[in-house]
Amino acid sequence: MALVAIGANLPQADGTPAIETCRWVVRRLATLRGMRLLAVSSWWESAPIPPDPGTPPYINGVVRLEGKAEPEALLAALHAIEDEAGRVRPYLNAPRVLDLDLIDLGGRVRDAPPPVLPHPRAHLRAFVLRPLAEVAPGWMHPALGQSVEVLTETVAGQEIRRVAEGCPPSRPSA
Repeated sequence: MALVAIGANLPQADGTPAIETCRWVVRRLATLRGMRLLAVSSWWESAPIPPDPGTPPYINGVVRLEGKAEPEALLAALHAIEDEAGRVRPYLNAPRVLDLDLIDLGGRVRDAPPPVLPHPRAHLRAFVLRPLAEVAPGWMHPALGQSVEVLTETVAGQEIRRVAEGCPPSRPSA
């Protein structure tokens, strides 16, 4: 199982709003070679972390994929999709057209090489944990040994609200 967090807070160059970019990326992730899209969370709106009064709120979600992928190859594919959407990285934590984070890949724990698994800050972010709980209830953090439900309680004070239902994964035709 692979868990990928999706986030966006800027429109694309053509004016496509952040929530539409997030919906687009779900369709794009469904085309990854060797992976199958199993679940898509609702879309959530959250304040930037760290707080930045001039930065628009983020739209966030999580998808659950199944298949075989090496961490480096999956991270490269996620970065290629970000580039396709027009992401630029002018500085750390800059507002973005699209952000894709590999949260977990089959319960692997590793510090290097990139990607670090599980994602080193996922357990600290309501905007990851709330949608993750929708697509992988009972998920256990591979390094901390705590469930997503327990971890979600620790971030209860973070500002987040559900703004839209996720789109269901495509079903293969019969």
